[in-house]
Parts: sequence; C-alpha cells; structure tokens
Amino acid sequence: MSEQVKSPAQEQDVSQLLAIRREKLAALQQRGQDPFQITRYDVSHHSADVKEQYDALEGKTVSIAGRMMAKNIMGKASFCRVQDLKGMIQCYVARDAIGEEAYADFKKLDIGDLIGVSGYVFKTKTGEISVHAQSVTLLSKSLQILPEKYHGLTNVDMRYRQRYVDLIMNPEVKETFIKRSRIISSIRKYLDERGFMEVETPMLVPNAGGAAARPFETHFNALDEDVKLRISLELYLKRLIVGGLEKVYEIGRVFRNEGVDTRHNPEFTLMELYQAYTDYHGMMDLTEDLFRFLAQEVCGTTLITYGDKQIDLGKPFARLTMTEAVKQATGIDFDTVTDTAEAKMLADAHHLEFEPRHEKGDILNLFFEEYCEDKLIQPTFIMDHPVEVSPLTKRKPDKPGYVERFELFINGWEMCNAYSELNDPIDQRERFKAQDAAAAAGDAEANHTDEDFLNALEIGMPPTGGIGYGIDRLVMLLTDSPAIRDVLLFPTLRQGKD
Repeated sequence: MSEQVKSPAQEQDVSQLLAIRREKLAALQQRGQDPFQITRYDVSHHSADVKEQYDALEGKTVSIAGRMMAKNIMGKASFCRVQDLKGMIQCYVARDAIGEEAYADFKKLDIGDLIGVSGYVFKTKTGEISVHAQSVTLLSKSLQILPEKYHGLTNVDMRYRQRYVDLIMNPEVKETFIKRSRIISSIRKYLDERGFMEVETPMLVPNAGGAAARPFETHFNALDEDVKLRISLELYLKRLIVGGLEKVYEIGRVFRNEGVDTRHNPEFTLMELYQAYTDYHGMMDLTEDLFRFLAQEVCGTTLITYGDKQIDLGKPFARLTMTEAVKQATGIDFDTVTDTAEAKMLADAHHLEFEPRHEKGDILNLFFEEYCEDKLIQPTFIMDHPVEVSPLTKRKPDKPGYVERFELFINGWEMCNAYSELNDPIDQRERFKAQDAAAAAGDAEANHTDEDFLNALEIGMPPTGGIGYGIDRLVMLLTDSPAIRDVLLFPTLRQGKD
C-alpha cells in the first residue's frame, strides 16, 4: 500500500506480511471466529465524546469502535490506539481484565484491524484519558498494510486515487470533508430559513444550456435519442419561476467536457438559486450576507486565512463595474471606445489574442481577465458585463450594450455569477440566434436555441434575480485547500494501472 518504490527484497517482505495476515484470518475462521460474520457492534461513544465528557464518564463503561492505528505489547498488559470518526483514543488492554485467550488473540491483531473495545474510562499515570478494556472484539480484518506511520501517504496522486487510505492516515483531510458537509448543510439552513424551496431538475437533457461550456454527450437507448449531461441548472429553475415557485434553489452535480486544473474538475457541484421580484442588487446583498454567515458558521470568524493571505468577509464587499475595473488597471475607458474596430486595435496594442467573431464587449472581457481578475483578493463584485458574453441576462435600461450581471471575486477567483434574469422572450430568441451563429462558426461552448424555454418565457416570467455558486471553490476558500482535488472525495483522474 505504500507508494514508495520498493526493492525486490522489500517486495518479498511485503508479500510475506500480507500472507501472514491472510493466515491469521484463516486461523480465526477455522476456530469459528470469522470477523466478517459479525454484523453489528453497539457503539456508545466516539473518542472525542469520551475526552470531552470525562468528568461525567470517569469509571463508567463505554463502547468504542474504530481502526487500530498503534499497538504496544508489554507482557501481561498492553496499549493500543483506536481511531474513529472524531479522533483517536488510547485503550489499556490487560490479560487479567479480558482473559488469557482473548489477550492472546489481541496480541495477534494487526495495525489497521477494525476493533470494538468495551471498558471503563480512566486516566493513566501520565494523565491521558483512556479506556480500560473489559472486552476487545475484532470487527473486520485488514488484509492490506497501511503506509508507514512516519512517512504517511504523501504521494499526491496516490492520495486522490486511494482516498480511503488518505482519510485514515491524514486527519486534516477528514476534517476538510467534514467541513465541506457543514458548508453545504449551512447553505441549506440559510436559504430554507429565508423561504427558499430546494428542488431537483434533470441531469440528462436534450439541450445543455445556461452556461458557456462544452457538454458531455451520451445516448439514451430506451428512446433512441442522443442526450447531454447538464452544464448548468439555470434553464429548468427559471421554468419553475414561471410556474409560480418564487424562491427556488438546487445543489447538484454539473458536467463540463473541458480541462482539469487546480480549480476545475469536469464534474463539480453547483448551487443555483432564483428569486422572483428582485434583481442583481438583491442577489449581491444575499451573497454578501451568505458568505459572511458561512464563514462565521464553519470557521468561527469572518477573517479567514487562505495560504499567506488574510481575507476579510466581515467588511462591506467592494462593488465595481467591469469598465471601472479595467480603467483602474489599464487606464483604458471602454465607455469612450467607439466600436469593435477600435477595441481590437487596443487588444493588438496590448498583445491580447482574440477571434475574428469577437465584438467590443468580448474585447472588454478579455482585458478584464488579463489585467484584473487575479488582483481581486478581497471580496469584490464586478458588475455590468457586456451583453456579448451574457446571453441570458437583462440589459441595463440606460446602457443597452451592458447587462445587469455581476461576478464575485475573492482571492482572484470567480466565486459566483449572478443576473437580473432576462424575461423578454423576443430579446432572448435574438440572443439564442447569435449563440447559434457562434456555434456554427466553431464555438463549441455556445448556447443553442431552447424552444421549450422560450415558450416558458412567452407564458411570462416575473422580474427575477438569479445566481450560481461553485460549491467546490467555496469549500477550497473556507478550508484553505490549494486545489479542487483536495475538496472532492473522488476527483476525476486519468485511468491507469494501480
């Protein structure tokens, strides 16, 4: 199981150790003590509970269960350490307390075996809270060898491929995923208390819309139809707003057939919410409050640390238009740029690559991505994006080349994307046509016309604010995790030999 390269002699030693474990199992089975026949063990406390409640539990009997991570045989009495969900606890195992035969069996146990220990709570002479065993039960035999105690499981690729071993060997990894669960449950708590309704929408769709991304494609045999895995939650949730569900959200997996890096995985968790009768300013207020709530709830403070940076979620978040951000970074005021030709001249002068189909708004967005994004460390809302990169968003009445959209940036990352949702079916059809044209010109990430969604808009959708949050990136931020793979239990990896 260790990821280190072994010599032939070491390989032979490992093979012998593995063979010995199987021999121990066979011997138990021959004696009618097959651990794999045990179906349950009644656990009364976890390790942390025993330590936290010592004053109430001292001298009382408890039952714990977990993986034996250390064992120290000392003649007639021994110590072992048992690791469970909440940590590690020491157990004192004496021959006189559990019986001679049971003690002999205990001495044959291996590191990694799953055991149940029943006994009374006490403190050793060194003051360590422990369990004085009155019985030890082998619950499952480990037939593999855990990585060495002091070297641990350090190979990053092996950690991701064998997450179960990673969780055993690295307590901080387990804590990250416990926090992830708390973050998601806290999001639900926050939204449920504000009248939002959690819903579920299809993953297999005929038209993967709502985002600029290349979808995965598959075939539905029963209907003999090609379908796609969803890239967004948006278009179905907005159908529900049309149907009169005024506040809806969904937390679910979406799939994008694109690259893998420290912040992107082809399948990831997205949360989108939509609220009738509000706009993108309402979404900004909700988002700022939600992020502050999550930091306090999960981290205990709104002043969080990520790497070598301190990020203050307690202060009011900065709010800038995309044009203002680019002007601050480059001195270029796109409000004074007259047309696409002038914008492309500016891009050439700054050595920015663009495509022939790009319009003025596309060029503004390229300037923002190049000169602004990675400098936005403290929470900043970037508002009023160009219409060319926002096909589902309501135009600004006083600036029709721009839309009522914002993205929140923290630590140089886009944390969410929000709109005053477009509810004009005539405008929406025209924008779909532009997306169809972009797809025909070779843009694999372009949206396509969705006739049923247009029909829903023609039924009538109220003014609506909507937003999408990348849950994995949010977990990275709140757990100080350097890569998305560190917050996905089973990240996407190239298939290879073990």
